[in-house]
Amino acid sequence: MKLIKHFITITRHRHKVISICFKLGIGFQGLFHDLSKYSFSEFFVGAKYYQGNRSPNVVEREVKGYSSAWLHHKGRNKHHVEYWRDINPLTDKYEPVKMPLKYVKEMFADRIAATKIYKGKNYKPSDVMAYYLSKESQLKMHNDTSRVLELFMQMLIDKGEKETFKFVKKFKEEDYGKNCS
Repeated sequence: MKLIKHFITITRHRHKVISICFKLGIGFQGLFHDLSKYSFSEFFVGAKYYQGNRSPNVVEREVKGYSSAWLHHKGRNKHHVEYWRDINPLTDKYEPVKMPLKYVKEMFADRIAATKIYKGKNYKPSDVMAYYLSKESQLKMHNDTSRVLELFMQMLIDKGEKETFKFVKKFKEEDYGKNCS
């Protein structure tokens, strides 16, 4: 039963992301979103730790001290900030790298969809930002990346989906990195 429920959850999430990606102008990219979740390495671990109201990766991490599914996932999906870390040649330390804008847009879609799936009818646009701030995700990403993502999330709270999605769709690479506050 957990196997089927997990399949339904990840498929519902994926379809929400695809729908949002089309609205953001990156529909083709959205079609490939999270396909690794159906791989053996991620799917069966996800089914084993499935609870329905939070990520199985969190549960696996609580049980084992790490999440093998997450380690597999983040290394294959460029919409995750953890993918974008590399050794800075100037400091010789692992540091965040500025994400290409198309992956920031996909990450934004992913965060909205995941929040909607886990919150259900209790979802509010502010939940997307609240989760982000609670995890201090912005500390793990390049300043330009966090600035743009925060701009999108704040606009979602202030203006709603329709206006925000229109804005994000028009937001171009040359806008990225400018002062977005």
